[in-house]
Amino acid sequence: MGVWYEMKFDYGKIKDPAFFAQNRVKAHSDHHYYKNHRELAEKNESFRQNLNGLWKFQYARNLAEAPAGFEAEDFDCKGWEDIRVPAHIQMEGYDKPQYVNVQYPWDGHEAIEPGEIPTQFNPVASYVKYFTVPEHMKGKRLFISFQGAESGLALWLNGAFVGYSEDSFTPSEFELTDYLKDGQNKLAAQVFKWTSSSWCEDQDFFRFSGIYRDVYLYTVPDTHAYDFQIRAIPEENLDVADLEIKVKTWGKGSIVFRLEKDGECVLEEKKSLTEAGNEEANAEPFYIQKTNSSKTVQNSFVWKINNPKLWSAEDPQLYDLTIELYDEAGNIQEVIPQKVGFRRFEMKNGIMTLNGKRIVFKGVNRHEFSSVSGRHVSEEELRKDLRIMKQNNINAIRTCHYPDTSLIYQLCDEYGIYMIDETNLESHGSWDVAEFTKDYTHVVPHNKPEWLDMMLDRANSMYQRDKNHPAILIWSCGNESFGGKDIYEMSQLFRKNDSTRLVHYEGLFHDRSYNDTSDMESQMYPSVEAIKEFLAKDDSKPFICCEYTHAMGNSCGAMHKYTDLTDTEPKYQGGFIWDYIDQSIYKKDRYGKEFQAYGGDFGERPTDYNFSGNGIAYGGDREPSPKMQEVKFNYQNITAEVTADTVKVLNKNLFVNTDTFDCKVILAKNGKVICTEALETAVEPLSTKEYKLPFGKAEAVGEYTVTVSFHLKEEKVWASAGHEIAFGQYVYQVKEDVPDGKSDSAETAITAEKDVCVSDAFVKKPQIIRSTHNIGVRGEHFEVMFSVLNGGLVSYKYAGKEMIEAIPKPNFWRAPTDNDCGNLMQMRYAQWKIASMYLSHKEYRKGAYGPSNLPQAEETDHSVKVTFTYLMPTTPASECQLTYEVFGDGKVKTTLTYDPVKELGDMPEFGVIFKFNADYDNVQWYGLGEAETYADRKKGAKLGIYQNKVVDNIARYMVPQECGAKEEVRWAKVTDRKGRGMYFEMDGESMMFSALPYTPHEMENAMHPYELPQIHYTVVRVAKGQMGIGGDDSWGAYTHQEYLLNTDGKMEFSFSFKGI
Repeated sequence: MGVWYEMKFDYGKIKDPAFFAQNRVKAHSDHHYYKNHRELAEKNESFRQNLNGLWKFQYARNLAEAPAGFEAEDFDCKGWEDIRVPAHIQMEGYDKPQYVNVQYPWDGHEAIEPGEIPTQFNPVASYVKYFTVPEHMKGKRLFISFQGAESGLALWLNGAFVGYSEDSFTPSEFELTDYLKDGQNKLAAQVFKWTSSSWCEDQDFFRFSGIYRDVYLYTVPDTHAYDFQIRAIPEENLDVADLEIKVKTWGKGSIVFRLEKDGECVLEEKKSLTEAGNEEANAEPFYIQKTNSSKTVQNSFVWKINNPKLWSAEDPQLYDLTIELYDEAGNIQEVIPQKVGFRRFEMKNGIMTLNGKRIVFKGVNRHEFSSVSGRHVSEEELRKDLRIMKQNNINAIRTCHYPDTSLIYQLCDEYGIYMIDETNLESHGSWDVAEFTKDYTHVVPHNKPEWLDMMLDRANSMYQRDKNHPAILIWSCGNESFGGKDIYEMSQLFRKNDSTRLVHYEGLFHDRSYNDTSDMESQMYPSVEAIKEFLAKDDSKPFICCEYTHAMGNSCGAMHKYTDLTDTEPKYQGGFIWDYIDQSIYKKDRYGKEFQAYGGDFGERPTDYNFSGNGIAYGGDREPSPKMQEVKFNYQNITAEVTADTVKVLNKNLFVNTDTFDCKVILAKNGKVICTEALETAVEPLSTKEYKLPFGKAEAVGEYTVTVSFHLKEEKVWASAGHEIAFGQYVYQVKEDVPDGKSDSAETAITAEKDVCVSDAFVKKPQIIRSTHNIGVRGEHFEVMFSVLNGGLVSYKYAGKEMIEAIPKPNFWRAPTDNDCGNLMQMRYAQWKIASMYLSHKEYRKGAYGPSNLPQAEETDHSVKVTFTYLMPTTPASECQLTYEVFGDGKVKTTLTYDPVKELGDMPEFGVIFKFNADYDNVQWYGLGEAETYADRKKGAKLGIYQNKVVDNIARYMVPQECGAKEEVRWAKVTDRKGRGMYFEMDGESMMFSALPYTPHEMENAMHPYELPQIHYTVVRVAKGQMGIGGDDSWGAYTHQEYLLNTDGKMEFSFSFKGI
């Protein structure tokens, strides 16, 4: 035994890419095993001893400052600080979180190359745990499992060096048997933040280190299943399945298999375990220590299962497999429970199919991230994520860009979510420039032999751990690591081990030298046109977007173009949104108020700032952001094409009939529900059927919406009964019969039942008061004042109360979104911000005391019209007119006109901005909702009447930006708690409406929510429209042309407002 104590750890090796593991136990499946059935029922794993909790800890800035010899038995560490395990040290007060995307975290600090590591700043975390072996574990082989330590882990026990491991995202396990002693044992570990492998861990995420996943001791019984592999694959006709189980065991005895479905036994068989096994264990020998060592033998067992119930995301049918191991005397040694899903995933005629049907991935990338604890995500947080995904029709996850903690795979099996399981590899910062210079000297891993074994080890560790999960359809070799032979060899490792799944790698797009690395063409952020063009030239492989519709801030515009393409282009099989959740961390501002911090907020440099926030769910509470409304609709598996009295149901499910859902039909008139009926549907998978609605087309005057929706009949693990999974809506108007020669306006139908804003002929004409500096207009309950001096509407009093806080002005600007910033919208459209802020009725070009544009006032039979002309300080100069037409009931029809100046092009918005007292903090609208909508993101909205608080319309994007807009609004009102306020109504065409506590300029000036001012106003914007938000990517992609404002001809926009 003395040989083990002589082994020393060579610190110099942590910068050697060929050195990544020493004495580490071989990777194996992630199964749990119990002493007997009672323990299994209680989920009491007596073979395991949890080591989570408080450990002794010392932090050092670099290796030179780390405590030398601390692992020795006589080195007293009991006076050290305590730290909690599992946790990143950066989330426990040591070092600080650092967010960088492509650039390496040491860039600009130390000039190093691959094969070197930072020396001046490279935190070393030294951990010590004192423990005593529990009585029931004594005399048995003892192992330790670190489920995740970032990025290199060296381990000692009682002063003896045990082993070393890299790969931050798969387990590192070691046998401790030979180093144990009676009584107290001293376990010592050092975790290095950056090792040679950190060159391959350049994922777009916060950089952390430490022991951040579970740690536990475990023993094994004398007869033990160390590893097993399950293949549950139906034959091509799907009537019969092969169930193949390969078991690697230690010790002699027998094994019993029992397969059950819903409590009924499908298979039960007992087999003997021979010393030789029935086939060779095909993997390379691994390190087993002398004490109590056993030979590993492999046995293979195969059965035919008739009429298997097949697993899919739509219907995740799972079987219960129980494996029992007995010793030679017939004593039970262990019980292993395992879920089994029968499914057949394969490439057929160049199309990816699941159980014989063409699959479409309605996916999302998911970083493992918590605002509380970084990449240590709690079970509660994980389950919430998966529930929200399923509720919003997301059917697939790509684990970007590393294997996640084991629980997610079990839950995806259970919930029904397809997975791309991705190897821990990204080296983006090593090649982003080399792609253009063609100097591949420092690209890793590329074709470099010294990196190959590390790559294969990472692929193998993930494969071995995760291989038994039906949810995993595709193995991914990693992310954004260029191309080359090393990654190709990784793909071959997956293929050699597993013919039942496909292999993915996107980096081929940048280097086609080993194009067979990936079974599918995978690209990031191509436009829909680019996808079509690529497939027109080369459709040898199916096409997926492993990342698309970049969800940074207010984004996901025109996402429907991609999802529509899956219906028309068979070779395009979907994509994975980037990404699921904002990477943000709870922090307090200088006044003690909590906020979501992003890159740079911890004083770390270099950083990529708020590029860490690309989620369709918010950081912090993990609630869906407004973007999710569109995702849910675009990803729904049932399309309802509705008319006034029929619905055509397109069932895009591959395996599920629509009769498994309740179908509901709702008829609303002018936004108010007047009828709700059930509709029986039974549309086969991938079929279409038309149904007559339970009611006919309405005849009474009004605007009608017919909404057909599908709901869960019964409770699922991810949603309650009644949850809506799909809908379609149709809107139509029944108009009055209008005598010839009279015009028929669109809003007649909508406002027929409203008691506001309808100017009837008998309402008395308002009185006009022409004074030197003001023009007044007065009616029965109101008074309006227009200022000649100040150039605008300065007062609107209704029922004796002043309503207006500032002169309403034409507005052409929005607070730039993250996408706007990425495509330099501010630079391209800057003149419109200047126009919005500084337009004036004064003639600035004729000197400091130049003449003003006097308002034009005219009287009609029923109203008074006042028009202001505003000069805009653009180049070339431009102007616009704002006309107020005041009626006798207090209604003010407002019209903004602008003759486009060609050189100025289109604008972000075209409308009018108002400021009201912040007491008017309630908003109600009849338009699209419930969440915010934009020209290119409103497919998932429904027309209806909605209400909320003004402050609720501030979306919690990490950087304040345009948010809260409402498209296709017929009417809206902002009111105080007494229900008094201002009512807005469309005039002929629906309008964009926004009610926020801030102006676009205030929001633009704030980089964090805490930088926004105290709320003093309710700021209302009423507009003809606003440009779409885009989202093909966030670093240059423009809003699609059809979602820009049309400035080809004269622009005019009218609406009305009135006190209530």
